[in-house]
Amino acid sequence: MKLYYSPGACSLAPHIVLREAGFEFDLEKVSLAAKKTASGEDFTQINPKGYVPVLKLDDGHMLTEGPAIDQYLADKKPTSGLAPANGTMERYHLIEWLNFISTELHKQFGPLFKPSTPQETRQTQVDLLGKRFDYVVDQLKNKQYLTGDVFTIADAYLFTVLNWGDVLKLDMSKWPVLQKYVARVAARPQVQAALKAEGLLK
Repeated sequence: MKLYYSPGACSLAPHIVLREAGFEFDLEKVSLAAKKTASGEDFTQINPKGYVPVLKLDDGHMLTEGPAIDQYLADKKPTSGLAPANGTMERYHLIEWLNFISTELHKQFGPLFKPSTPQETRQTQVDLLGKRFDYVVDQLKNKQYLTGDVFTIADAYLFTVLNWGDVLKLDMSKWPVLQKYVARVAARPQVQAALKAEGLLK
């Protein structure tokens, strides 16, 4: 398998999942600005949507969208514990988290990465994210991870998105529970390995 990624982007989540599940895989860095891969390929020919992540399977099949990739990988290694079994209520709650992170956190960060976003819009987004952070803090009470004491694909995704707060210099000190959560996930050996491989950690 090969994961097409951009350092620190949402592709970090499936990168972490690949390592946590113990897969053998290759990485190929993508310049999202130039739409070129490190080997010089036209990335739009790999993913016409123009963004990461993309997982190229051994049979050549391309799978896109982080939550879909994460679930595919977890289902390929069910003993990893990265996702509850399909059909269980626990699995639906995991999907619930993946959808929340995708729509209420991930996409809300988008305008903050664009220099052209007006300051008023930027503040609106920050305020909205703050309310969403409050919700996550409430859900993390007495838990190590989102669904309990077991690390799942939802944690890989949430960790990735929360890291953008530091990139954007948001004041995350308002949410010490989230800061401790990020530190806890960051301390996992396979997360450390993924961060190092992407050049995000020395």
